[in-house]
Amino acid sequence: MTAMISVLVIDDHNMLRGALCEILDRESDLTVVGQAADGRSGIEQAQRLHPNVVILDVEIPGEDVMTTLLRLREVSPDTRVLIVSVHQDMGLIRELVECGIAGYLHKSARRETLLSAIRTADSDGEVIVYVSWQEDRRSAEGNTSPDQALTARELEVVERVASAMSNRQIANALGITEGTVKRHLRNIFQKLGAVSRLDMVNRATAAKLIVPYPPD
Repeated sequence: MTAMISVLVIDDHNMLRGALCEILDRESDLTVVGQAADGRSGIEQAQRLHPNVVILDVEIPGEDVMTTLLRLREVSPDTRVLIVSVHQDMGLIRELVECGIAGYLHKSARRETLLSAIRTADSDGEVIVYVSWQEDRRSAEGNTSPDQALTARELEVVERVASAMSNRQIANALGITEGTVKRHLRNIFQKLGAVSRLDMVNRATAAKLIVPYPPD
């Protein structure tokens, strides 16, 4: 029997929060144990309920999201936090990843992407980052299958390719093998629809996934 994944939803938009809870409760392996409209209430519930996963919006009444993340970690250390927001500032996303979030999804993400991210978060899998350009690209291509998101590690690889690092240099910088770098590149090429390293960097820059490096 599959273990149930308990979820706490923190979002100040009542209608969206309610709709999200309904979607989650339809899944046989997910159960919504609580919901809150502000950070303070959410932290109190997390301390009492110790959910497997917290879904948190970036902009909620009360303390800023970084403070809320730190408080959630204090009161429920084993809880994984998944950010779901309309913002896609990659600088903010990287700060949140560094604070230990399990993933970041734009609110344009499809139901299947959200459910997959929750299950990945609970399994302590690789951090998932999903921004709205991926949804736009899938619609333009007429692709109805769930799209995969770039992971935090893949974003690191893209950044280093943009700075003209070789596969060996990237491997040394990230502490991984060259074979792993090549695997990441294949995945990134497929996800971005890129045909070369330069094309990959251009597409990532246009999508605001990375900030272009200034010329020397």
